[in-house]
Amino acid sequence: MLNVLVIDDEPAIRQVLSAVLTKAGHSVEQAANGMLGLERLAKGDVDVALCDISMPVMSGIDIIKQARSNGIDTSFIMITAYASVDTAIEAMKAGALDFMIKPLRNDELLHRLAQIADLRKLRDENSRLRSIVWGREEQAYRFICPAMQAIDRLISKVAPTDSTVLITGESGTGKGVVARTIHRQSRRAAGTFVNVNCGAIPENLLESEFFGHTKGAFTGADKARKGLFLEADKGTLFLDEIGELPLSLQTKLLHVIDDKHVRPVGSEQARRVDVRIIAATNRNLTNMVAEGRFREDLYFRISVFHIDLPPLRERREDIPGLIQRLLARNSRQPGMEQKITIDPEVEEIFLGYGWPGNMRELENVLDRAMILADDGRITLADLPPGITKTSRPADGKGPPSNTAGSLREQLRRMEWRIILRSLEEAGGNRKAAAEKLDVGLSSLYRKLEEFEQLGWPLGQGGENGQDHVP
Repeated sequence: MLNVLVIDDEPAIRQVLSAVLTKAGHSVEQAANGMLGLERLAKGDVDVALCDISMPVMSGIDIIKQARSNGIDTSFIMITAYASVDTAIEAMKAGALDFMIKPLRNDELLHRLAQIADLRKLRDENSRLRSIVWGREEQAYRFICPAMQAIDRLISKVAPTDSTVLITGESGTGKGVVARTIHRQSRRAAGTFVNVNCGAIPENLLESEFFGHTKGAFTGADKARKGLFLEADKGTLFLDEIGELPLSLQTKLLHVIDDKHVRPVGSEQARRVDVRIIAATNRNLTNMVAEGRFREDLYFRISVFHIDLPPLRERREDIPGLIQRLLARNSRQPGMEQKITIDPEVEEIFLGYGWPGNMRELENVLDRAMILADDGRITLADLPPGITKTSRPADGKGPPSNTAGSLREQLRRMEWRIILRSLEEAGGNRKAAAEKLDVGLSSLYRKLEEFEQLGWPLGQGGENGQDHVP
């Protein structure tokens, strides 16, 4: 919806237009003359001005010329009781977007406002380069880890709704990826996805960043700002690290979520917004509520639907597939055109490493290795020392991530890696994996039990997460 200013010296015209536009859902203000109109326009948050051309003291043409010289980008629709081609041409030259003749037809006026709203939205979306080149946008991926399969199901269930979502998990587990996936699968996919890191905004600017401000609202406000909520109107607002918000803003955020109206700093006019909220944090909000550092009512409001992401060390089954996906994606970047392969011992180390930085760390390590790799092949020499020195993950799961030991020990580690890859390629179906490996299903189960006793988990198998030895 738009913020509309009606500038007309006739009170009856102002009242009728205000009633029609308010009923249609727009925010409407009035100005009885050109000076008052310019004073209101100077705040910079008016989307459209309906401006009469013939007014005493200052005409509509003078108003739009002055507004343009002041750098105000409000869209002007000029209205007049006298049809004149010359007047229309003069208004357009001055910077008017449209021209209408009194008496105005309500349906025609609302149609033109809808067109302006679409144009402004398209301009805003184009300016932010919505698509991310070189494959940075996450693609669909089939996980074999049962926990991630369950999360995929949660995403598919909540995405079509307008429910608020709280995503929790350690840093780097992919909370932002899940938020974008929910947005892409929702009815708001054509709308804007606005990502804001709540911990990166100075506290004194938080209210202005979230709700916007008018020109001159405070020192340094040299132009109006829409604010994050209005930018995300008809789309999704992703509040990353919401646990970093101070209590004062938590109260205002709760009010906006409930009331669906925002009031820019320095404005007397509240504007309706249609925004879906997705929040994320790596902090324990329940503990913060108990300690009085996070509002309990806001916590209940944002956690209507909760998704908790497991760390990478708890879903090692997915690592080989994630490696291949990241390699394929990064190979499309400038200077990385050739196909990149990875040595088996490198993949073995990746499977055994604890990944405290989770997906983000895995991606960074692969980015570095791809730059260092010779002839398109990643070797142990291309890995950071902190990873190659690690012999076993901190949680004790998985085989030692080095190539030392007896021949039998090295063969056993290789066998573990081959079986893990076969299970991944078979989608977790152990019977299909056994056929691929050309071994009996009972033999595969014996190997799985052996690896389990060694603390080298291979995840749940079977077409439905259950498998039974015949």
